[in-house]
Amino acid sequence: MAIPLRLTQFLETRNIPYRTETHDEAITAQQAAQASRVPGRAFAKTVLLSVDGKFHMAVLPATERVDLGRVGSCLAARKVRMATEAEFAPVFPDCDLGAMPIFGSLYGVPVILSHELLEEEEIAFTAGTHRDIVRMRTKNYLEAEAPKVCGREEILA
Repeated sequence: MAIPLRLTQFLETRNIPYRTETHDEAITAQQAAQASRVPGRAFAKTVLLSVDGKFHMAVLPATERVDLGRVGSCLAARKVRMATEAEFAPVFPDCDLGAMPIFGSLYGVPVILSHELLEEEEIAFTAGTHRDIVRMRTKNYLEAEAPKVCGREEILA
């Protein structure tokens, strides 16, 4: 599988500078960060959640875990749980399972961003495959995606 065309078109039509890299297959975000020589705190991973029955994408450093209770507080939600792969796979048909890019808007999924990623000038993330990553300035990501930013440690376990 290749980097999703919708991702490259999105970045290019907005003139967002980015670069792609390929590494050996890596299934987890921590493995991808290591394979691409990116510090885990600067590698943004996606976690798909069901928030009051609707998908949300949490974007956080590869070194961290989501705290479902804190996400619920951040979003004023009643019920937050991890979405299953069977539930979210159809939403990302052009991506390897578990390698969704951090642009949930491309798939109609709202994004919440961990404040910790704001401390990084550049972030990297999986680009639809278990072998490809994209690197870009955090500032450009924020402008293009406009995620809801949750405060310091507000979504992390």
